[in-house]
Amino acid sequence: MSVRILALVGSLRAGSHNRQLAEAAVKLAPEGVDVQLYEGLAEIPFYNEDIDVEGTVPAAATRLREAALAADALLLFTPEYNGTIPAVLKNAIDWLSRPYGAGALGGKPVAVVGTAFGQYGGVWAQDEARKALGIAGATVLEDIKLSIPGSVTRFAETHPVDDAEVAAQLTEVVARVHGQAAPQAA
Repeated sequence: MSVRILALVGSLRAGSHNRQLAEAAVKLAPEGVDVQLYEGLAEIPFYNEDIDVEGTVPAAATRLREAALAADALLLFTPEYNGTIPAVLKNAIDWLSRPYGAGALGGKPVAVVGTAFGQYGGVWAQDEARKALGIAGATVLEDIKLSIPGSVTRFAETHPVDDAEVAAQLTEVVARVHGQAAPQAA
């Protein structure tokens, strides 16, 4: 039985380095691990309790919730926008946290990694994402971290999957998330 890890990317830009990092995670996943890159965060409206009512939940939000429920773990890839988490990723967390007490993140292992232009690789955004995920009910894998600084120069001509150091670090991250997700999948 394969362990399913849902990858959410906090950047909507087609050439995003965090998207490339997520693509690398898909390619580097070991046998028995299926990393699925989620498409469609841009279509999800901002969370609003008025539209989160049975029978009227937007289809895009329902698809996200179903994908998260079907996953054994989640792996979030976040850039850093003005020192914090991108709105699209925070919005996904908000939708996944509901309904209160029974959201798709409840008890699910989740790790947060990423890359950013700055010298710290987006650690502030990652910390903010971990905080929001914990409040939303996820089991945050606090000890699984990967912050890659200088994304604009480091990945200017090299895809993360072709950067030996990054590929090794990302392979370790996926393996460790798998290790936390395997008991969930059993």
